[in-house]
Amino acid sequence: MSSPDPQVRAARNLTDPSPESTPEKKRPRPPRNRGPVVAVTGAATGIGELLTAHLAASDAIKQVIAIDERRGEVSEATWHILDVRDPAIAEKLRGADVVVHLALDLDLETDPAARTAYNVRGTQTVLTAAAAVGVHRVVLCTSAMVYGALADNDVPLSEDAELRATAEATGVGDLLEIERLGRRAPRAHPGLNVTVVRPTVLVGGTDTALTRYFESPRLLVVAGSRPTWQFCHVEDLVTALEYAALEKIDGEFAVGCDGWLEQEEVEELSGVRRMELPSAVALGAAARLHRIGLTPSPAGDLAYTMHPWVVSVSRLHDAGWRPKWTNEGVLGALLEEVEGRHTLAGRRLGRKDATAAGAAGATVALLGAAAVVRRARKARRRI
Repeated sequence: MSSPDPQVRAARNLTDPSPESTPEKKRPRPPRNRGPVVAVTGAATGIGELLTAHLAASDAIKQVIAIDERRGEVSEATWHILDVRDPAIAEKLRGADVVVHLALDLDLETDPAARTAYNVRGTQTVLTAAAAVGVHRVVLCTSAMVYGALADNDVPLSEDAELRATAEATGVGDLLEIERLGRRAPRAHPGLNVTVVRPTVLVGGTDTALTRYFESPRLLVVAGSRPTWQFCHVEDLVTALEYAALEKIDGEFAVGCDGWLEQEEVEELSGVRRMELPSAVALGAAARLHRIGLTPSPAGDLAYTMHPWVVSVSRLHDAGWRPKWTNEGVLGALLEEVEGRHTLAGRRLGRKDATAAGAAGATVALLGAAAVVRRARKARRRI
């Protein structure tokens, strides 16, 4: 048994050359001769940065090639600085076995036409370039939103359920087109495999219409709707993407927490009360607010807070993957993230130049104000 006295232990370390007593030093990692070479686009920020760091630390990965328009912080990766729409990306991908394409713009504030041009052209270029230099697998990350939020959806949806989403919600049209490109690519480029990963409501440093929903003073509930919530923490998404990069799973699959939460459970856990409005009022006002530029996301975003779109994650389970997070845990993390943020009248209060929140979030306050005005007008008519 070693002595509890730190001075005694230090003296022994100076005199005893045995490996057990030698102070631990950071040794250089030996060259990796096995495992795939994985390229990550969008590697400097967000999910791309997290995945790049995770893969760079993994002994199962031979090398990580990081691609973005600026250099990121992961020094262990080999960096290439360029736009993913640049055909020169082909040479940067040469030698890679797998490409994980995460260079997408789903920012609420981006001009929709510019966003679509970037997302679709970037995906086309990456798929074509990967095939040209012999990459055998491309991993695309879209969203479970592509299934669509509809009143008659099964709960949960099967992963091979029909994609019934429309282009009415923020970025969903882009994601549907990206999936179409992914399905066509193997036919156009024999030998290229495409894997599609569909996370549920993503939480962990993300900013979407669905995360902003929880920044409002009241949770908007459309009368007669059936909201259900299935979250995905970014840490779980990263490990699911690693499974895809290591070819432990292929095809199209969803990633998220097991099970789901009903709206009543969300309200109980969050302590935030609801504000219930008729469907015609909520959707009509949301459409008008978006049309006049008060909210950046369209009324279609509200559907994802009205109808179920939870999905089975059985394919990942069959591959041996398990989420580390629960829906309750992710909701708690989200509430901590948004604490102190308040979305009101299209702006985040307390943040200079912060612009309108999503229809699923900022509209709550605006609709509430509209409801008050309507009540006041009716009251005046009665007098």
